[in-house]
Amino acid sequence: MEYRLRPAIEREVPSVCPVCLTALTARLRLEGEGVVILKTCPKHGQFEDVYWSDAALLQRFLRFGLDGESQAEPNDRLEGCPSNCGLCTQHRTPTLLANIDLTDRCDLRCPICFARSAEGGAAEPSIQQLEEMMRALRSQRPVGCQAVQFSGGEPTLREDLPTIIRMARRMGFSQIQIATNGLRLAQMPGLASQLRKSGLDTVYLQFDGVTSEAYRLTRGRDLLDAKERSVKVCRESGMESLVLVPTVARGLNDDQLYAIVKYARQNTDIVRGVNFQPVSFSGRIDLAERTARRITVSDVLRLLEEQSDGRIARDDFYPVPFVDPIARLIETESGQPQARFSIHPCCGAATYLYISREGPVPITRFLDVERLMERIKDSVEKSDGSALGRLRARGTILKQLHSFIDETRAPADLHISGLLRGVLKSGTKDALREFHRKTLFIGVMHFQDLYNMDLNRLRRCGIHYATPDGRIIPFCAYNNIHRRFADGQGKCRVCEEKRSSEDL
Repeated sequence: MEYRLRPAIEREVPSVCPVCLTALTARLRLEGEGVVILKTCPKHGQFEDVYWSDAALLQRFLRFGLDGESQAEPNDRLEGCPSNCGLCTQHRTPTLLANIDLTDRCDLRCPICFARSAEGGAAEPSIQQLEEMMRALRSQRPVGCQAVQFSGGEPTLREDLPTIIRMARRMGFSQIQIATNGLRLAQMPGLASQLRKSGLDTVYLQFDGVTSEAYRLTRGRDLLDAKERSVKVCRESGMESLVLVPTVARGLNDDQLYAIVKYARQNTDIVRGVNFQPVSFSGRIDLAERTARRITVSDVLRLLEEQSDGRIARDDFYPVPFVDPIARLIETESGQPQARFSIHPCCGAATYLYISREGPVPITRFLDVERLMERIKDSVEKSDGSALGRLRARGTILKQLHSFIDETRAPADLHISGLLRGVLKSGTKDALREFHRKTLFIGVMHFQDLYNMDLNRLRRCGIHYATPDGRIIPFCAYNNIHRRFADGQGKCRVCEEKRSSEDL
């Protein structure tokens, strides 16, 4: 698919100096087939990095941008994004997924760790602090946070992890996950079963490739057997949802992308998706290597297309805001507010593969997803909010659903109409679970670092960290600034020093 590039891609965006964090204005500029970000700090000079390596794809993604809304109860005492953060009046997206660091301890020393794990310096939040953090997430308005992910460090090093998971379930989180390297799951087979019985829904498993060499390069040791044993014990425990999470770095494991997808396809009884994460240079990785190792969302999509011989193509992917009409339909149907999917289009991309006897096929090959979303959006906008209006909106979409499917290109055993009908009709967790049993999610989420930081993206972040001092901080601000300067109580030394100087 060809797109004519518009000069609007070249624009100014708010950013920061990667050395001193001074707020400054950066410029996005077309360069070859891609877009670079350039910024100059009066003290530390000029910086240039890749913003997006495929300008045509960037333009396509920007079409689906969604204007979010400021939070109903922002922390209006905070000013000075991103150094003073949590969430402020400038933030435009609610918490779609909350992260809570349970520990900074880790049983690995990964060269590409963005969390600076195992280096010490941060206290583990107590059970009482964790309860307060989760209460703050659940009390967000107009929509309380529904999904929480426990991370670190390595969260399975907390002996009280089952207790923490049970507490999250009691507090009403409908999706509870852990982000883990899987070593303790592999070493302690009973642990996976214990976590599942405590209420764990999904394991986000660090999974950087299907060869020993990929792990030697990314994690410093051969972990392939441990990863495969982690998948095995999760399956044996009765766990129903596991997502493979590869951190991708150019020249280290970027040749493994489609092989990871094939591994997921071979294990779809438990693996629900693959979420690729291009490396972010905010941890121990040598910054001198960033040019050699930098890889973007569009790079990952291009490599998937090349490695799969076109079975998965970049045009099969859409940015996160693209699915917002489904949330609006569920909101209209239920009368209950739903979170807006107003994440910046550059932050991530996804598609679904339909699991057919003929092999996995992107649903975009036989489902006109753009026309379907437009129809849903149109029906929602025309609904007057009455019971009859809701019935008409839903009935029209369900009646026309088959017209969005090209049966000549559909797999012979296609059941996508029935699957979508369940999601659109009820939007329940059971309907979504059934959809994910028949499909495989493929996503790419690129977290920013201080070199490619665009504060417009940051202010639309939907993945947030809850901290012990009561703040809720966008992912990229936390990893680049607040985690970096954590004082052990969830506070940022930069902010505390600034307040102290102002008091004086």
